[in-house]
Amino acid sequence: MKDRYKETVAGLTEKELLFHLVATQILLLTISAILGMILFDSLNEFKEIFVWRDWGILSIGLTAGASVVVMDYVLMKYLPKSYYDDGGLNERIFKNRSVVQIMLIAAMVAISEEILFRGVIQTNTGLILSSIIFAVVHYRYLFNWFLFTNIILLSFLIGYIYMVTNNLLVTIMMHFFIDFILGLIIKFRTHATIGGTDSE
Repeated sequence: MKDRYKETVAGLTEKELLFHLVATQILLLTISAILGMILFDSLNEFKEIFVWRDWGILSIGLTAGASVVVMDYVLMKYLPKSYYDDGGLNERIFKNRSVVQIMLIAAMVAISEEILFRGVIQTNTGLILSSIIFAVVHYRYLFNWFLFTNIILLSFLIGYIYMVTNNLLVTIMMHFFIDFILGLIIKFRTHATIGGTDSE
């Protein structure tokens, strides 16, 4: 199963990869809209999750995001490479993108996933179920115990911060910061590796 997944990822062209990425985020937003109409009592209640009253607490999202990135970066340096093997998808997504493209991808993913998993699902079902669903939806991590454990813990952390702050923008900011910085790390680490190989 894992080998078939890797073959599928490797077989995608750049256009196909981006198409699937964008289509997935549109699908998540569509599901958010449908579930929002079902789970919330009124349109106004659904719209309430998009009202961000306290912009001052954004620093919580940035601080938490920075902490996750630092810990992840340290682990990447000292753990075997196989621990971070997601079938090559993250590398395919980020390695040949510009910084602006990485920023746009990170923003798109953070907004769509946080609206669905925290704003809609967690608001209506609680932290535990939304965190489990979030982890399972990241299908490629199911093949790697370390990445699956990592995504479960991250999901609980983001969900907890949403529960404490009740501010979706905080978790969007946190999610964006993590994806953006790790995307940059993948991009520049890949280029450094390629450069090192070429010079030998």
